[in-house]
Amino acid sequence: MSVIVKTIILLSISNVFMLCAWYLHLKWIDQKHWFIAAMLSWGIAFFEYNFHIPANRIGSQEFSLTQLQIIQIGMSLVMFIPFSIFVMNKPIKMDYLWAGLCLVAAAFFIFRK
Repeated sequence: MSVIVKTIILLSISNVFMLCAWYLHLKWIDQKHWFIAAMLSWGIAFFEYNFHIPANRIGSQEFSLTQLQIIQIGMSLVMFIPFSIFVMNKPIKMDYLWAGLCLVAAAFFIFRK
């Protein structure tokens, strides 16, 4: 498997954990004290880092630091949209698509030779 494919797969998995760690507690905001939510989020984030760190180490063989960051940001938005719709039951807004186009433009400038 290529370095690029490994990096993308690991960052995708990392993003799923990241979204859960950062936002899933909001579904139960009235039921738990913030400290409990923070501890649960830290526990989930442990798994995020177990995929994110290897992704960056592997990806650094092929990508620059800036390129890795742009990939991460782009993937965050791509993963956030279905998470927002299917897990958090929030509607998609046109602004998400405009933001996605801005990230495509950022990727163009970062990855052009």
